[in-house]
Amino acid sequence: MTACELVIKIFKIIMLLPIIFLIIGLVVLLAGGEVFIKGSASLARKLKVTPIVIGLTVVAFGTSAAELVVNIISAMQGMPDLAIGNILGSNISNILLVLGISAIIYPLAVKKGTVWKEIPFGIMAVGVLYVLFNDVLFGNSGYNILTRGDGIILLCFFAIFIYYTYGLSKVVGEDEKISTYTWTRSILFILLGLIGLVFGGKLIVDNGVILARLFGMSELFIGLTVVAIGTSLPELAASGIAAYRHHEDLAIGNIVGSNIFNVLWVLGLTPLISPIKVNINANVDLVIAMGAASLLFLFMFIGHKRNHYVLRRWQGVVMILLYVAYLVFIGFRG
Repeated sequence: MTACELVIKIFKIIMLLPIIFLIIGLVVLLAGGEVFIKGSASLARKLKVTPIVIGLTVVAFGTSAAELVVNIISAMQGMPDLAIGNILGSNISNILLVLGISAIIYPLAVKKGTVWKEIPFGIMAVGVLYVLFNDVLFGNSGYNILTRGDGIILLCFFAIFIYYTYGLSKVVGEDEKISTYTWTRSILFILLGLIGLVFGGKLIVDNGVILARLFGMSELFIGLTVVAIGTSLPELAASGIAAYRHHEDLAIGNIVGSNIFNVLWVLGLTPLISPIKVNINANVDLVIAMGAASLLFLFMFIGHKRNHYVLRRWQGVVMILLYVAYLVFIGFRG
């Protein structure tokens, strides 16, 4: 074997290992999502609350764990573009990609409260973030930065959201087709599923970043694409499986809740570790994130009947096509 052939063989191995770990991560992620949804749906029944409450809190918190881990590491290692790109990219992919795929799997019936309260709250959260991002625009500073004070403001809004979810608690209707397990088994399913979601997501993110850097991609681009899609995979697994099992409240509540958690909880905690300098290019992605949330809100009123809102399959297709267009856009932007 010549030296050139040896180098080529080593390069192939280096390229192959991240791909293998990506596949392993995907398998672990899907298995974790299946177990997590079973445990969460059972917990909703045993706590006598609606699945939307579990979706907005337990499931959303669990599937946002990957974003939280990535952002904490990014803040500690001084990678602000990766932290911001992770959250904005995740929120965009959650709505356009994850909800798009979930709606294609099974049309998602959306509760009136979700349409008029939770989705608008998510839009407002992004609007608040836009104000906190743009210190220069609003004359607060000579450069854009997410300070510790900004983080506290986001966490205060997050506290309001958590308080609101308590008001949603009510007895689950008997028509809900949800399998129930013992308390121990339900909680164990949630914990095991969460471990699978986080571990699988981390494998995908870590090895995705390795592959991306081998191709010379920028930090913001990696955050908006590879890391964002990777950290959205728990949401995709959870919502996709929930849609397949016709648990629409868990599917939609997971995404709406996760996006709120990402902005108010994850980006609220991140600057407390270290203030984040904001890349001016991130404003475009912030506006797109708000546009995606607004599109979801508008879709609720297309062809709906009185107090009956559905995210239909054709709307899911439109959302996926828009996400592909977004990827092409940031690909050219670099």
